[in-house]
Amino acid sequence: MILEHEIPNGSKLYFGISAKIKRKIEKVASDILDKYDFEEIVTPLFSYHQHLSIADEKELIRVNDIKNHELSLRADSTIDVVRIIEKRLGKNTEQKKWFYIQPVFRYPTEEQYQVGAEFMGDTKLSHVVNIASEIFDELELEPLVQISNMKIPKILTTLFDELSLDDFRHMNIEKFLNLNIDWLTKLVYLQHIEQIDELLEIVPQEIRFELTKMKELCSEMSYANSVLAPMYYAKMLYYDELFFRVIDKNEVYARGGRYKSEALTSVGFAIYTDALCESLVKRDKS
Repeated sequence: MILEHEIPNGSKLYFGISAKIKRKIEKVASDILDKYDFEEIVTPLFSYHQHLSIADEKELIRVNDIKNHELSLRADSTIDVVRIIEKRLGKNTEQKKWFYIQPVFRYPTEEQYQVGAEFMGDTKLSHVVNIASEIFDELELEPLVQISNMKIPKILTTLFDELSLDDFRHMNIEKFLNLNIDWLTKLVYLQHIEQIDELLEIVPQEIRFELTKMKELCSEMSYANSVLAPMYYAKMLYYDELFFRVIDKNEVYARGGRYKSEALTSVGFAIYTDALCESLVKRDKS
């Protein structure tokens, strides 16, 4: 029996102080994004193309339209924003900076509010990292920004037959160290930008190229509380190169990166409003 007051597991309810803090997060973010000439977009709740941006299609909540074409609830906003601007609105606007404040939905009943930004055609990830950092500064938070490069684990699996991407997903540190490769061991322990130059002298050329991208991003960032994580890997269909996470203890507040949609390279991020709101509620009550 389902009681009248129950809500589905994974769905969200905001009221009182939590609703007020959620609204504050969205206002702070939208004011800062507006300052940097981002315009707002609200994409349709239903989409025909969500399978293009979700690694595991079993996470999609599927329905059918009136002509029995398969569609799904919006499970990701990034690719929908880029696709709609390029394919539908492209002839009517030259705007390249867009932000959204809207939820996404995953099977069976997971609901997640996000504030996201996409800078279409831009290649400098530091532009959006610095904007995300400014939002957290305004909210008086000092989370850690973790810089990664998804190409490094992929390259390492081609250099060492013993390694698979699952080793990187599960951070199998012992397996990396057991290979007894000096430069690989130093790569495992790489955390700070000051350590990169030593590694650039000894790593293979293809790794050197990707580490240089990470170094350049760090030098362009205005946020001091950052760390490098070159061995981090998460399967994503569009963030496949430079990538960042904003984390505090075990909570992930934001993710973003550089990505390509067809021939267009862009940068963007998404702030996870629910996790952020929960932390701020706890802080304000203490």
